[in-house]
Amino acid sequence: MSKFLLSICIVIFCLSTGFSQKSHETATRKIAPDVQMTLKQENRANVLVIFREQADLRNADHIHGKTAKARFVFDRLQQTAANSQTNALRITRASNAYVNSFYLVNALAVRHADASLIESLARLPEVARIAADPEIPFEQPDFAPAPVAQRGAVEWGIEKINAPAVWALGYTGQGITVAGADTGYEWAHPAIQPHYRGYNKSDGSADHNYNWHDAIHAISPLSNDSIPDPSNNPCGVNSVVPCDDNNHGTHTMGTMVGDDGNGNQIGVAPGADWIACRNMERGNGAPSSYIECFEWFLAPTDLNGENPDVLQAPHVINNSWYCSVGEGCTDLSVNELMHLAVQNLRASGVVVVVSNGNKGGLGCNATNDPPAYFEESFSVGATESNDTITGFSTRGSVQIDGSGRMKPNVVAPGAGIRSSIRNGGYAHFWGTSMAGPHVAGVVALVLSARPDLAGEVDLIEDIIEQTAVPGFDTVNCGNVSGMAHPNNTYGFGRVDALGAVMKAMMLTPVTGPDAPPVDVTVMPNPVLDEAVFSIKNHTGKFTVQLFNTAGQLIYSANQETANPDSIFQIPMQNQAPGAYFWKITTSGLLRSGKFVKR
Repeated sequence: MSKFLLSICIVIFCLSTGFSQKSHETATRKIAPDVQMTLKQENRANVLVIFREQADLRNADHIHGKTAKARFVFDRLQQTAANSQTNALRITRASNAYVNSFYLVNALAVRHADASLIESLARLPEVARIAADPEIPFEQPDFAPAPVAQRGAVEWGIEKINAPAVWALGYTGQGITVAGADTGYEWAHPAIQPHYRGYNKSDGSADHNYNWHDAIHAISPLSNDSIPDPSNNPCGVNSVVPCDDNNHGTHTMGTMVGDDGNGNQIGVAPGADWIACRNMERGNGAPSSYIECFEWFLAPTDLNGENPDVLQAPHVINNSWYCSVGEGCTDLSVNELMHLAVQNLRASGVVVVVSNGNKGGLGCNATNDPPAYFEESFSVGATESNDTITGFSTRGSVQIDGSGRMKPNVVAPGAGIRSSIRNGGYAHFWGTSMAGPHVAGVVALVLSARPDLAGEVDLIEDIIEQTAVPGFDTVNCGNVSGMAHPNNTYGFGRVDALGAVMKAMMLTPVTGPDAPPVDVTVMPNPVLDEAVFSIKNHTGKFTVQLFNTAGQLIYSANQETANPDSIFQIPMQNQAPGAYFWKITTSGLLRSGKFVKR
C-alpha cells in the first residue's frame, strides 16, 4: 500500500473514530445517571425510552362530550406514537428485549436492557432521554380488622359527606363507571361483586374483557423472594381475573361502590359500576406499571390487550398510591412522563382522583410526590370524624416544580375507614388512600344526577370544590394563612356530596359536542409505495403538498370531498427513502405533519 493511500486510511480512521466518540458522548448525555449507575453495578437496567415528540391535545379543550373528547385524544396519541417509535421498536425487538410500547405518553418500557441496547436507543435522534423504571415499594396504610357484621348502618364517612341524602333523591351512581388502579381487587367480595361491570347478576357469570387489566408482568425483586416465581404471588402475573394480592385495592373499591345488601353499606356510590387495573405486585410498582394502567383506562381492551375501545373508558379513576423520591422517582423526566399521562387522560374527559399522601409529620410544603402534586390531579387529604385534619395527611404547597400551587384540592374522611378486604372480610384502614375513594364516589353521584356533565372535568372539579365545607387551621403553609379559604391543609374543604349534586342540578345544560377539529393520519408510517392519508371531520376543497427535508415541493394536488371521513393516496414509488413533510391547506393551514419512507 502506498504512503498516500495509507495516509488517506489513517485520516478516514481518525475521522470515523472522532465521530464515533462524539456520537457516544451525545448518547451518554441522554442516559439518566441512575441508569448509568445501574449498568455499572448490574450490567442491565429497566428503562423508559422517552421520545421528543409528544401529542398536541390542545384542541381537546374545545370539544364537549366525553366520547368525542376521548376519540380525538386517542387518535392523536396513536398517531404521534406511530410517527416516533418504529426505529426504537425495531432495535429492541432485534435484541429480544421485553418492550412495552405506550401511546398515552410517547415512550417505551424496556426490561433488562444491556448497555449496548441502551446506547443504541440513545443514539436515535427521535429519543429525548433514557430514564430509569425502578420497582417501587408501596407505603402501606395502618389498619385494624373489623368483624363482618360489625355495622348494620351506613359507615361514618359515607354519612359525613351526605351521600345517603343524595341516594334519597334517586342518585346512587347509576349509569356511571368508576375505576381503580391499585394492588388489585377481589372482585367476588360480596360488597363489590354486584357492582362489577363484568358481572351478570342474572346468572352469576362474569366477562372480564374491557373490565379488568393486569399491568404486572413479572415478580418484583423488592418482594424479596428467594426465587422470583409467579407462584409466589397469590394472583400470579398477567392475571385474566381481577385479583388482589394485598387488600389495599379491595378496600378502596369498597369505599367507592360497596354494598352487600345485608347491612354493609360501605360505598359512596353503590349504584355505579366499577372496572380496575392492578399496578403493583404485592405493593411494589414501577412508573411503567402505573402508566400502563393509566393508558388502559383511556381505551380499555379485551383480555389479550387488543381492540381498545374509548366507549368502555371510566368516568373517574381513584389512585390511592404515590411514587416518592425515596421510592425511586428521583428523575424529574420520569415525573414529567407520569404528569403527561395524567394530563392526557384528563384531556380525554376522565377525572383523575389522587390521594395527597401520608406525610403530615413533615409539616408544610410536603406535597411533592407524583401524581399528587400535578396541577391536573384532583388531590385529596384526609379528615377525622370531627372534620379536623388527620395527623398523617400531607400538607401543601407544592415546591418540587417551583409552582407553589395549593394542595390538596379537597379533603374527605380517611381515619378508621371500614371497608372490604380479601377473603370476604372487612377492616378499618387509616390513610389518604381511604379519603380519595370518597371523592371518586362523589364524582359518580354528581354524574348520575347530571349525565350531560360527563367529560367536563374542569366543571366537575369546580362543583366539588365550591360546595366543600371549608376547613381552617392555625398552621400557615406556603405563605397562605391556615385561616384562608382555600388553604394548604384542607384545600377547599371537606367534600359534601349533597351540596355538589344540588349545585350540579342547578347548572344550565352543557351544549352538545362542538364540531371536532380536523384530524389527519398517514397510514402506514413508514410508508412504502404510497402514503395513504385519512382525513376526518372536513368536507369541501383543500390542497395537499409534500416537501422533502431540503424544503423542496415535490408533490401538490387539489382535493375535494363531501364525506367528513375520507381517504386519498400520494404515490411514493419514485421517491427516495427518508423523511417527508406534508401540509394540508384551505384558506389557511389545516393540518401538517411528517412521515418516513422506507
